Amino acid sequence: MKFSVFLLCLCLVVPYVYSALSEKQMNATKKLMRNTCQNKAKPTSEQIDAMHKGDFSGDRNAQCYLLCLMNTYKLLTKENTFDWEGGIKALEANAPASVAGPGTISLKNCKDAVKTQSDRCVASMEIAKCIYDDNPSNYFFP
Repeated sequence: MKFSVFLLCLCLVVPYVYSALSEKQMNATKKLMRNTCQNKAKPTSEQIDAMHKGDFSGDRNAQCYLLCLMNTYKLLTKENTFDWEGGIKALEANAPASVAGPGTISLKNCKDAVKTQSDRCVASMEIAKCIYDDNPSNYFFP
């Protein structure tokens, strides 16, 4: 009897413990990441907003803002390559299904996005631009 009560409680609690972030939680996390990386790299809000509209022509600060995000998401390896597989795992584990599904497709489609391995900021911009170009309506970087 005790075991069946324990099993019932476990079945009720486990989905909440291991579920992905809600949309509200994800938006709060994105806002925190944007503020943190904007303070580090010093791009203007206009440059960040422009990237959300597909304009990745910002200066070095905007590119390094993306590097900060890539480092936070752990998407750029020390060898300056795109860890798209790690990105997929993180999306599937943390993002709501509305973001994880299309995001996973974009990450796969952009696995070869890095063309400039000698510059981490430029490489980060190449990844982010590819993800945006692949599915602008689901661009998930803050």
